[in-house]
Amino acid sequence: MDQNIKQAIAKGETALGIEFGSTRIKAVLIDSRFETIASGSYEWENLLVDGYWTYNLADIHKGLQTAYREMKQEVADKYGVTLQTVGSIGFSAMMHGYMAFDSQGELLVPFRTWRNATTGAAAKALTELFQFNIPERWSIAHLYQAILNEEQHVPQLEFVTTLAGYIHWLLTGNKALGIGDASGMFPIDEAAQNYNAAMLQQFDELVAGKGYPWKLEDLLPKVYSAGEQAGALTEAGAQLLDPSGDLQAGIPLCPPEGDAGTGMVATNSVRKRTGNISVGTSVFAMIVLEKDLSAVYPEIDMVTTPDGSPVGMVHANNCSSDINAWMGLFREFYEAMGQKADSAELFSVMFNKALEADADGGGLLSYGYFSGENITGIEKGRPLFVRSPESRFTLANFMRTHLFSAFGALKVGMDILTQKEDVAIDSILAHGGLFKTPVVGQKMVAAALNVPISVMSTAGEGGAWGMAILAAYMTNKDAQEQLDNYLENKVFKDTEGQEIRPDAADVAGFGLFMERYIKGLAIEQAAVDHLAENWRE
Repeated sequence: MDQNIKQAIAKGETALGIEFGSTRIKAVLIDSRFETIASGSYEWENLLVDGYWTYNLADIHKGLQTAYREMKQEVADKYGVTLQTVGSIGFSAMMHGYMAFDSQGELLVPFRTWRNATTGAAAKALTELFQFNIPERWSIAHLYQAILNEEQHVPQLEFVTTLAGYIHWLLTGNKALGIGDASGMFPIDEAAQNYNAAMLQQFDELVAGKGYPWKLEDLLPKVYSAGEQAGALTEAGAQLLDPSGDLQAGIPLCPPEGDAGTGMVATNSVRKRTGNISVGTSVFAMIVLEKDLSAVYPEIDMVTTPDGSPVGMVHANNCSSDINAWMGLFREFYEAMGQKADSAELFSVMFNKALEADADGGGLLSYGYFSGENITGIEKGRPLFVRSPESRFTLANFMRTHLFSAFGALKVGMDILTQKEDVAIDSILAHGGLFKTPVVGQKMVAAALNVPISVMSTAGEGGAWGMAILAAYMTNKDAQEQLDNYLENKVFKDTEGQEIRPDAADVAGFGLFMERYIKGLAIEQAAVDHLAENWRE
């Protein structure tokens, strides 16, 4: 088999995906069976500079080269081949944010990432103007806030893009963006598969009095859909990616995408009426919609799949942090008793206790709010656990309550989709560390959302793998083959998954828990109002 892979590498029958995540840049090389044959990575951290969260250009370039070099070295070590070409390449990165360049290609202000909460006035004004939810992290909110702030760089603007768009431009010379990433810069018109023309005009009219020498459409990258070629690796691009000079120019590049899009691809969740839920420090669900929503909801971000279908995204700031903190406490107790705690076993034992609990968690209540929660209108974090004298305070109920609470804010947003907008959901694929313990997390999410929840063996592959799949799709798809069919019939054809359907008693129990959760938000607000962030104050 190694000989076959060796030949495939030499012939360029491979695809490379590189994703710039918030803490790691990862490169993944896959073969024609979509299996990872080599990878490399680079750890990095954002910096707070002059009040803005940013990554500097030197780190971006170094991380790109390091991740590629490590992957290339693994190819040499495992297969004895010096990597000189690949079949196709794709870049992805954290969505949104603001990278602004002048006519000389110089960065005008440091890269402003999605994490900056500095655009509140702009986001609010644009949401009202467009009658379309513009979150603070969107690129257009960053641009308009710079205009409101009368920043000196704005008249000099020639090009505004995302991190993925910037990398792609560096390596191809083409100012391009995949439609999914573009949908986090500016609203997309699904029918036109492009930026919303009416809203572009509204924006230009809004700033007409400023006398800027540009129109918004001229600043934004060209929109491409999955499957299209969005450029080719230039000589300079090949030299930047692989300074050794081994890599050949001319390799086709697919449209650069955002991390939301690569997550959808990696979980086979681009077909309408499907979705995925990503669980970690925060939790977000993305549901592929059959039609646009009838109203504007601040709880719902509207983005698209990499092939342009509308997606409703519900993002809650808090999920697993409070559970992890409690598990740390239980670990302390266990070790104080003279025992040695294995982390995986500890989580497994404690999570499985939740299956023995009362369906509603026995009247207990918790809020795992380490930070504020936009969906429920709580501005600051105050983790809270509450019970009445009549609550059934058992370990099983305690664990179920905290697992239920991890999805409480998400449920509020999802109810807007399913109840107010009658969005139909056939299935949701879940991924994240909470699902390492089999069954338990799936049962809790299935109860919360009342939808079958699946966990697939590929769910841990991540966004760089998803980006490599998009690169492979561009070069290997059959004529007119849609992305959802390509994923279903080729990439995930033999992938095993475990589906858990909602249990009626669990669903009813979660409903009772949510009644308590909504009523108890006043308690959480009181904690914010009366409990200082620093306990010594």
